[in-house]
This record gives sequence, C-alpha cells and structure tokens, in this order.
Amino acid sequence: MGYWRFLSATAAVMMLPVPVCAQPAAGTVFRDCSECPEMVVVPAGTFMMGSPEGEGLWDEYPQHSVTLRGFSLGRYEVTFAQWDACVAAGGCSHSPDDEGWGRDDRPVINVTWSDARQYAAWLSRITGQQYRLPSEAEWEYAARAGTTTAYWWGVEASRSYANYGNDRWNGYWAEGADQWLHTAPVGSFPANGFGFYDILGNVWEWTQDCRNDDYTGAPSDGSAWESGECSRRVMRGGSYVETPRGLRAADRFMYSADDRFKVTGFRVARTL
Repeated sequence: MGYWRFLSATAAVMMLPVPVCAQPAAGTVFRDCSECPEMVVVPAGTFMMGSPEGEGLWDEYPQHSVTLRGFSLGRYEVTFAQWDACVAAGGCSHSPDDEGWGRDDRPVINVTWSDARQYAAWLSRITGQQYRLPSEAEWEYAARAGTTTAYWWGVEASRSYANYGNDRWNGYWAEGADQWLHTAPVGSFPANGFGFYDILGNVWEWTQDCRNDDYTGAPSDGSAWESGECSRRVMRGGSYVETPRGLRAADRFMYSADDRFKVTGFRVARTL
C-alpha cells in the first residue's frame, strides 16, 4: 500500500494520508481497510515482565526485563463481524459457534490458535502489511500500559473495568454481578492507558508463543518464544468466567493449539 489510512481516536473517522515510510506516533489509531480491525500504535519501551517472587504463580517467574520496538495491536478483540467477513471472503475456513449470545460486535470465540493465524494471514494478503498474533511479551506490555500493578487500573479487581467471573472459584459465571453473563460487546468497559479495550477479561487471547513452564531462557527483545512445547500455545487476559487471579496482567494460561473453547478469542498485532 502507498499510504496509511488513519482514524481519529476521539471523533468521527478522518482519513489522513501519510507516506508509508513515516513512523506513526504512539497512540495513533488506524485501520488498513474497511474490514480490518482498528489498530493502536504501541510505543517502544522496556518493562518488567512477569511477577516478583511471592506475588504470582510459578510460571510467572523469574520476572525479567524486556525491551520492545514499537508495534501495533488491535484496539479491540477481533469480533464476530470481522471474522465473518473473513469467512465470506474465503480467507477463513471455520465458522465458529456464537453459543447463542450474538455475533456482530461480540468477540469471536471457539477459534483455535491456527484459526487465529489464518485470520491474520488473510489480513496480510488483503492489505500488504504484516499481521500476526502478538508475542506474549508484546501482549503483557500492552496490557500493563506502563503500570506495575496486578491490573492496569490498580491492585484490586473491579467490575467497573473488566468482564470476569466469580470472585472465588466456586462456580463459573458471576450471575447478577454485572450486566454481562457471558461475553460483552467489545468496548463495553474503559480502555487502558495505551487505548486497549477488554485486554483483561471478556475472552482469553491467543499469543504466538509456545508453552514453557516458566521464563527461564525467555527472549528479552519482545519476540515470540518459538521453542518449548509448541503443540500448546500461551493465552493471556482471562475471560468472563475467571476469578480475579486469572485476570491479572501477569497471569498465563496454556491451551492445546488445536482446541476451541467458548472462552477463547484473540486480537491481532501488526508489525510497523
């Protein structure tokens, strides 16, 4: 593509042609095509990934410094409307079940890691840009948005900021605790400091990384960890059934790459 097409982050759509060689400013919101997800430019930076000893689970250690180049990440989780456009265009082969909760602006669910990669590959073909799944480090950096607390909004879970389950593991759904028993339409809760919606809660999000028991030997440059148990891939962010522990920015979960679950979705990254 000869030009980027930008969206105003605060008002009506405004197209600003900028040469493709120009580096967009951090926080810029753009869309490469009418069917494409809105993307947010994430600034380059360094952060401490994982949890300090005694504050998290074994797979969140050792906490380590990661330095990342700028990249972009989906402003929202990929929606059913966006996924269905890929299916209609022949770019995605699987039509996932919405469990009767609705499609449109609900996050797509019941997709495997390979399904998510297929969607990213379709975006790459139709735009000429490099879409992909985020690395686990990119995801956590974006989710923290410069914070060091368990949640980007503070130290305690809050239903004012995320869609999650019971406060304790004595069941799944937090019926009556918030408006959404299952998935919420994307953007139903406030964005974090980098401009990402639903990055904690709503649905688990696939990342590119292979399963590893902890961070011993993990990359320090923000790249995906492509060694380990690669038949299983890392998911991040928690879901509408998780307790507050599973909602933390540092929490990790590993699923079989071939599994489809009604708590599983994703958002895409794009290389700048």
